[in-house]
Formats: sequence, structure tokens, C-alpha cells
Amino acid sequence: MGIKDKPVEMQKAWLYEEHGPKEVLRLGEFPLPILKHNQLLVQVRAAALNPFDCKIRQRPIAPIELPAVPGCDMAGVVVEKGSGVTKFDIGDEVYANIQDSSSEDGRLKQLGTLAEYIAVEENLVAKKPENISFEEAASLPLAVQTAMEGFKTGGFKEGQTVFIVGGAGGVGTLAVQLAKHFYEASLVVATTSTAKVEFVKSLGADKVVDYTKTRYEELEDKFDLLYDTIGDTENSFVVAKDNAPIIDITWPPSNPKAIYSGLTVSGDILEKLRPYLESKKLKAVIDPTGPYHFADVVEAFRYLETGRARGKVVISAFPLTKTMMPTLQIVSKKL
Repeated sequence: MGIKDKPVEMQKAWLYEEHGPKEVLRLGEFPLPILKHNQLLVQVRAAALNPFDCKIRQRPIAPIELPAVPGCDMAGVVVEKGSGVTKFDIGDEVYANIQDSSSEDGRLKQLGTLAEYIAVEENLVAKKPENISFEEAASLPLAVQTAMEGFKTGGFKEGQTVFIVGGAGGVGTLAVQLAKHFYEASLVVATTSTAKVEFVKSLGADKVVDYTKTRYEELEDKFDLLYDTIGDTENSFVVAKDNAPIIDITWPPSNPKAIYSGLTVSGDILEKLRPYLESKKLKAVIDPTGPYHFADVVEAFRYLETGRARGKVVISAFPLTKTMMPTLQIVSKKL
């Protein structure tokens, strides 16, 4: 019996068959992936939600085939690997952002991370540090890749000063920590709301500005880098020094002088952070309302879309209904 003749094996997954609000999501069945030579099959133990997941579900802003399973971030266990995989073995605990829009065809994976099993290219994956949980690992990839790209785009150097707009969000919590411990900024200032001031200080910010009480124009200091994680550069630009880079991670930037910064999807980036995670200089931040159960994905998206999350919204308690590894169809030739 050839590959095409084998029955398609199914798995539980959250999926949507049309673009729209969170209510288009449903829990159903989705085919197990056929592995390419350079891919791993990972049993998902935890996943994280991102605003990007909401945007591509709401409208067709990125090429993706429907029905689609949402999700970029995951952590889990390798259960099978393609013939060309050399860095990982079955049983390895790994984590990754599996969606790379810079791939050859420019398309996002139809099978995202809100499923029992996913296929992901070896170069996008890193081994999970032993001292962090699956939930903590799943919260990191897309946000930390985005955070690091912003500093790279801004040409940030050790000893410089940075002003981070939105220090309590998924990217902001990591940008504050990275600025202090990875990039060794001489001064880290971040904004947040009143209730989160002490929390952002605990991440390493030297000073926290309560945006409900202080306007940008009232700040005396000017900064070597303005790093805006919430898309407020039309107002926040005033704290940047003359000719200092103004980084905006939202598209399109609200200030014509701002530089848009996206992300590079790579497992190597995650590997660079291993010693910082192992030494706890860099910590994952999971919103205290979670982790959400796999059955409560719609509620998790509802909360994410309020914009009030502190850190990342994480999904856990994935179904472990299969007692045996699925009989996989593996494509050994280079696809």
C-alpha cells in the first residue's frame, strides 16, 4: 500500500473554516501531518496565544489554507523525525515558534500549535531548558524573537538607554528583561498601568512610568532607543533623543519616523537564551488567569483580545488520548 492509499489518521485540534471572530473556532478533528525530511513530529504539551493569531483568524492578512489550526508557539516532546533531522532525537523536550512566513512558499502552516501533534522544521526548534516547564517554554518563542529583533533593528549597544512602551505585555515583559540582562542597558525605563508598576519593576526596569498619571511630554530624560510594543509611536516619539531610532513592532507604525521591526524565526535565537533561562536572569511571564485548559481556547482568546494580559496567555492540559505513537506517513525525499 502506497502513502496515498493509507487511511488518513486524525487528531483533536481547534480549527476555523472561515475568517472571523473567536466564535468561528471549534474543537474538531484535523489530519495528522505527513513529515518532510527536515521536520520533527512533536506531541504538544503547551501552547501560547499571540495577537498575531487573532489577526490572521479575523481576516486574510497572510496566506494560509483553510480550514486552519491557529497557533505559532508550542512546547512538547519529539515523537518522530524525518530522515534529514540530525540535531534532535525521539523523546527530546523542545519548544519553537513553528510559523515562519519567510519560508520558500511564503505560506503559514495550515496546522498550527492548538493540536495534539504538529510538524516543524528542525531549524526552528530548540531544546527546552530543563529548569522551565512546558508552559513557560511555550510562552517564549514568538515574543522573545520579536523582542530581540527590535533591539537588533535599533542597533542597540551595551551601555545605552532604552524607553520601552508597554512593559507588561507579552513582548514588553521580555524586552525589559533582555534590555537589563542580555543587552546590558545603562538605564531601562518602561510604561505600564498603575496596577502593574511594581510588577514591571520586578522584571528589572530601573524606572516605571504610570501612563495613567504621566504624559510622555512630562518626562525630562531622552533615550538612545524608543522601543514601542503597543503601537503608540505617534505620541511616544517625544522621549527619543534627536536622531535616535524609534522602533514600532505593530504594523503599520503610527509615526512615519518609526521603523517597523518584525521577527526572525529561528531555533538558534532560542538557544542563545539558554544560559539566561537556566540562570533565571530571563524568566517566562504567564498571565495569572492561566494556563487555560485545552478545552477553554475560545475563552483564552476572549481574554487575550481584551488587551489586559500580563505576560503571555498560555494553553495547557493538551489531550493525551493516544496510548501509542501514531503510524506516521514520512516523506523521506526532499520536499
